[in-house]
Amino acid sequence: MAFELIELKATARERVGKGAARQARRDGQIPAVIYGDSKPPKPISLDHHELALQVKKGHFTSTVVEVNLGGKKEKVIPRDVQVHPVRDTLVHVDLLRIGADGVIRAAIPVRFLNEALSPGLKRGGVLNVVRHDIEVYCPYDSMPPFFEVDLDGLDIGTTIHMSTITLPDGIKPVISDRDFTVATIQGAVKQEVEETPAEEEEAADDEDKEKAEGDAANKDAGGDDKK
Repeated sequence: MAFELIELKATARERVGKGAARQARRDGQIPAVIYGDSKPPKPISLDHHELALQVKKGHFTSTVVEVNLGGKKEKVIPRDVQVHPVRDTLVHVDLLRIGADGVIRAAIPVRFLNEALSPGLKRGGVLNVVRHDIEVYCPYDSMPPFFEVDLDGLDIGTTIHMSTITLPDGIKPVISDRDFTVATIQGAVKQEVEETPAEEEEAADDEDKEKAEGDAANKDAGGDDKK
């Protein structure tokens, strides 16, 4: 997939704080801050409509954005998108500067292919995904949209490690000291229901009958004494 760079126009925020942020949102702007790369944070505002369109496309936090602030452009990658818990509207965005070396830390989603060709899943096994995303260091202009794991031929008991995923040149996992698990194919868990044997049920019925007959006999004996 070809590298895609999106551009968002921004305006500088003169004031910061909750009151200024609420006013920006009333004006159709979303407060944001650019930080990182050993530079001071820069508070800005982004157009709500333009930002919402990009967020709805998906994978926004793994997309490189060029912020245009008064003609001065700066490459960033979204790190946190805050959404109102009730209204589900955008509230705030954190943007990480991309340094001069162009290397960023990104969480790349994992996509599993050919589930229908896995003998283990055909026999009722379950795909247990340990890591839905894998954090890597990579050049911003060659960040993959996802990693692929082929399940073709994998049986129950298979463990899929990071080493089974082919990484493009220049991309390294953040966790480098071990070959960590990405997913496993486990056997289906069967819930065993204990059933009472017929003999035990019959014995229980006989015991209830004997008890009932004994109670009746005692009642009759008590009646004779009163006479």
